[in-house]
Amino acid sequence: MITPSREGALAAAACRSAQAIDRIPDMGNRLTKIYTRTGDDGSTGLGDGSRTGKDAPRVAAYGTVDELNSAIGMVIAADGVDADIREVLVQVQHELFDLGGELCIPGMAMVQADDVTRLETVLDGFNTDLPALKDFILPGGGMAAATCHLARTICRRAEREVVALARIEDVRPEAVGYLNRLSDLLFVLARVLARRSGHGEVLWQHERRPRG
Repeated sequence: MITPSREGALAAAACRSAQAIDRIPDMGNRLTKIYTRTGDDGSTGLGDGSRTGKDAPRVAAYGTVDELNSAIGMVIAADGVDADIREVLVQVQHELFDLGGELCIPGMAMVQADDVTRLETVLDGFNTDLPALKDFILPGGGMAAATCHLARTICRRAEREVVALARIEDVRPEAVGYLNRLSDLLFVLARVLARRSGHGEVLWQHERRPRG
């Protein structure tokens, strides 16, 4: 259920997205025309109208965020994912689109500290009913849980790409914080999905090898 406070947060996010789109030159044409041939030389356009190499750290960062968004879409589409988790992940997809826009438009601020705080609140809510971990968990526990683990590892890679970008260009700390907290949330959701599916969590059997 979307509460008034969440409705306000969604409206604010929509406003930030609209502001970002307004700053992208010829956005309407770019969304309508599928190919332009301008990238055939290995370059791509950023949201501020400048061009850079497709292998540039900034492109790697927002490209991996896009990959993460697709992986989360696979979690949402998996069988047996309850409405409460789908609702959370759809909002995350919108926020990842915001983050991609921020990374694509140097100097743009879209992801906010409140977004990171909200992830923490959601994470704590799902984590409350989970038993404490005594062993590491292997990716698995059913298709939905395994896909969520995959999304978690892509999220970690996206975080590494953004941190690498931050070493050479200006990146707001909220961007790194959001991805860091999101990977934690995806880990918790993978645990929840494994338990709800009936498959259960797959624990790492560290005692299977002799010490020494």
